[in-house]
Amino acid sequence: MTTHEVFNQVPPLVGYDTADDPALLDGLAREGAGWAAAELHELGRLGGAEPALEHGRLANEHPPVLRSHDRYGHRIDEVEFHPAWHELMRVAVEHGLHAAPWADDRPGAHVARAAKFYTWRPDAGHGCPISMAYAAVPALRHAPELAARYEPLLTARSYDFGLRPPLGKRGLLAGMSMTEKQGGSDVRANTTAAHPQPDGSYRLVGHKWFTSAPMCDVFLTLAQAPGGLTCFLVPRVLPDGTRNPIRLMRLKDKLGNRSNASAEIEYGQATAWRVGDEGRGVRTIVDMVNLTRLDCVIGAAAGMRQGVITAVHHATHRRAFDRYLVDQPLMRNVLADLAIESEAATVLMLRLAGATDRSARGDATETAFKRLALAVGKYWVCKRWPAHAAEALECLGGNGYVEESGLPRLFRESPLNSIWEGSGNVAALDVLRALVKEPQVIEAFQAELTAAAGADARLDAAAGRLRAELSDHADLELRGRRVAERLALVLQGALLVRHGHPAVADAFCASRLGGDHGTAYGTLPDGVDFSAIIARATPKIG
Repeated sequence: MTTHEVFNQVPPLVGYDTADDPALLDGLAREGAGWAAAELHELGRLGGAEPALEHGRLANEHPPVLRSHDRYGHRIDEVEFHPAWHELMRVAVEHGLHAAPWADDRPGAHVARAAKFYTWRPDAGHGCPISMAYAAVPALRHAPELAARYEPLLTARSYDFGLRPPLGKRGLLAGMSMTEKQGGSDVRANTTAAHPQPDGSYRLVGHKWFTSAPMCDVFLTLAQAPGGLTCFLVPRVLPDGTRNPIRLMRLKDKLGNRSNASAEIEYGQATAWRVGDEGRGVRTIVDMVNLTRLDCVIGAAAGMRQGVITAVHHATHRRAFDRYLVDQPLMRNVLADLAIESEAATVLMLRLAGATDRSARGDATETAFKRLALAVGKYWVCKRWPAHAAEALECLGGNGYVEESGLPRLFRESPLNSIWEGSGNVAALDVLRALVKEPQVIEAFQAELTAAAGADARLDAAAGRLRAELSDHADLELRGRRVAERLALVLQGALLVRHGHPAVADAFCASRLGGDHGTAYGTLPDGVDFSAIIARATPKIG
């Protein structure tokens, strides 16, 4: 018996190009990677197509499973993944989202990689091993002999899953294994011991509380050697084909990021090779940490983009009270506000990617700028994503609260990037450390703001207040979050005024810098060009 007609339901958001993002494409060209636009659109069409979106859903609905023993009782310490995960990984590696830029001499290679990482987001979880592989290379270069052997495989565009000796595979993925249960971010509290061997290797004994992507081929890990905390390369399989004694104790039951396995592990005399000098572990690993922090910013910006285009798509096709939602003034205010936040995050992440690229090529000024701006961006963009995801979900009403909409998964994912690689307080303290101990970074940061001076009075006034804030060192640690926030907002404003769409830049300066804004999203002031802003966040289907 027919009970009702189905109507006023929103069509699926599928069959679009995730790279069709004006802020992304403008920044790609501006930061020296316009040559990558064709491949970016190819990847974007894959990312917005039904097969990739379905793979993302399946990878999360069928999370990895730990197989500690085989049927005969032999210890195997393996993690089993759904085929959808492997397909997502294959596409990511073949398009060079991992360590490929380190083997690419073209200026802008790291920008192109950042744009692709932003574009390919049918599932956030598989981005974790991709990110760690990207970040491992500069840390590994502290051991030139190891880098010479492993780097060509880490940069290879071949996804070669399976437990085999690393140097016999077509391509490798690298993970990181740092924190322990008693220390967390305080890695100097680590107790894992590294015992030197006559052949130059070490044997590790201890535990790690968080080892994400434990199916990677090699791991960079920290352990206490005789000379102090040191970085080591640890393979899962030894050159002779035997398994390194790395025991997977259990997988974490996480809020989100469920397609990715995160394990508690134990080293039982695991063979390792030193990366960098003894006692220089933090200094060695910071190269890796800074790049994974960049990916935290990219991932948060990508999540915001996904949230706002989903909300705009829904509002464009859903009617309430005889009008489409997108035509109702209050909803337009919310959608525009979400779009402004998204574009500000995207412009900042591309500037950071450009600085990373030029820093890798020896630009000292860009290195100094990146030192402070990356810590600022990691703090602020990642901190803004959860509220942004919640508001995007609310735009769909009850439909947004249902798993089939995809927004609950996005919402669960949103807190992770603020936690990974140092939570909010760690990031804010890193900002203060750079300000106090590295005066050259302030000069480089200030030069970025000076380039936008005179373009907007609200930005100029905010920059003046920021200078006054930085000149006062009293209770600086207590004010750490406020300082980081103001640095981020002024930097985003400067970038938007110089490079952004005029309507977006004007609304950002009015609401984030001029003070004419409420606390919640959707409290933009009068005079904002809502139509121009929302149009930039409207996905083009077909």
